[in-house]
This record gives sequence, C-alpha cells and structure tokens, in this order.
Amino acid sequence: MSDYQFIITEVDGGVGMLTLNKAHRHNAFDDELIAEMTAALRELDADPEVRAVVLSSTGKSFCAGADLHWMRRAAGYSAEENLRDANQLADLLATLNELSKPTIARVQGPAYGGGVGLIAACDIAVGSYDALFSLSEVKLGIIPAVISPYVLAAIGERYCRRYMLTAERFSAAEAYRIGLLHEIVPGDEQLDEAIGEILDALLINGPCAQAECKALIRIVAGQPIDEPTITETAQRITRVRASPEGQEGLSAFLEKRSPNWIAE
Repeated sequence: MSDYQFIITEVDGGVGMLTLNKAHRHNAFDDELIAEMTAALRELDADPEVRAVVLSSTGKSFCAGADLHWMRRAAGYSAEENLRDANQLADLLATLNELSKPTIARVQGPAYGGGVGLIAACDIAVGSYDALFSLSEVKLGIIPAVISPYVLAAIGERYCRRYMLTAERFSAAEAYRIGLLHEIVPGDEQLDEAIGEILDALLINGPCAQAECKALIRIVAGQPIDEPTITETAQRITRVRASPEGQEGLSAFLEKRSPNWIAE
C-alpha cells in the first residue's frame, strides 16, 4: 500500500482497513485528506487480495465534517476554486459509494456534516452507543448538497427534512432507528466484535456476486417495477448464473463442498 500522511491503510486476511488519522483535528475533512482517501479507496478496490473494506478513525471522533482551517481558506476562494473543492468531495463519496467491494463504517464517536455522508455512502454501518450525529451545515449558512444523495438514500426524505433543517445533534439510538446505522453496541471492543462477525459473513460469499449485487442495487433502487426493470433484472441473473463464479458456486452447493473463493 502507498504511504499517506493523514490516513493509515493496511490489508489483513482479505480485509482492507482505511483509518482516518487526524485525531488532533477530529478527523475533519480538508482537501488533502479527501485526496488521500479517494486514492486509497481506489487502491484497495484494485487490490485482488481485498474482499471488503472497513472505514474507521483514530481518536474520539469519527469525522467532524469540514476542517475549520480549510473552511477559513475556502472563504476566500473564487467560484471556480469552490467548485473544484466540491467536486473533490463528490468524487470521494462517489468512489466510496460505487466501490466494487463491500464497505463497513466503524463509527466510534461523533460524525458531523460530511462525516454523516461517509457513513451513508458505506454499505454497512456499525456505531458505538456514544456516537453522535449532526447534519450541521445550515448552522454555517451552507447546505449538505454533496452528501445529500447518500443521506437521502440511507434515512429517507422525511428524516432529512428534520435533521438537515434543524441541524440538531442526534444519538446513536436515533441513527439506528432511522436507518443510518445497522447496529449499535456499547463500546470499542463490541464494535470490533460486531464488525468481525459481519466480515465473517461477507468473506464466505462470492466476490463477483457481491460486486454485481452492489451494481444491481444502484440500478434498481427507486425504479418502478415495470417491464424495463423486469427485463434488466432477468438479464443480470442470466449473465451472472452463467459466469465462472456462478457456475462454481452452484457446483459447490450441489457437490456439498466449499466454493473455490473460500480460503481453506
């Protein structure tokens, strides 16, 4: 893996770990952190040894949103420079959202603004009881525009109307109730145990099938169940069933053995 200044990356047992490592700044975004995260995600996605990616943070905060120093600099940017920054964040979130491998957010503390966007762009999110959340942009006179597609997909329009407009902080229990988190646990040890169990489940499944599932969800989500959607889904299962992985999986099931993607 490449060397980075503000993140830590490692690969172990088929799991790629991407850890935000700016604890002294509460892992807040700036242009450098965004660039490093985007590059690292692409590197992990291209690594054939990586079957799943866990996004985590050092320190007390998961991600405090935009860094104040960065925002202070951005206040003097031209329209073109502001658009460049917005596009860089949009590129990071799209890269995370469209990663071909399953992604898990390990949320151990507060997540504000763009930090909520990171969680929403992951496939699975687990948080500790003391995690806090806020879509805080309107407090600063701005809007959560770039993260909005992912947050809307995660918690729906109704809860976005409340939390994007009020900028209230809400608890891990509320994040679980509205769908931002899939699971909540008491502390760090239980957080690692829960993520370990999810990884165990992920790693026994077909990697190509998981990538195809992610693409399927993106295509089908929000679409009417009409003839084009029905045709699309039928074509996808036909193609995947005939693929080498699909044939291997079906053969392994019928022969009562483990498929070849499971390490012995």
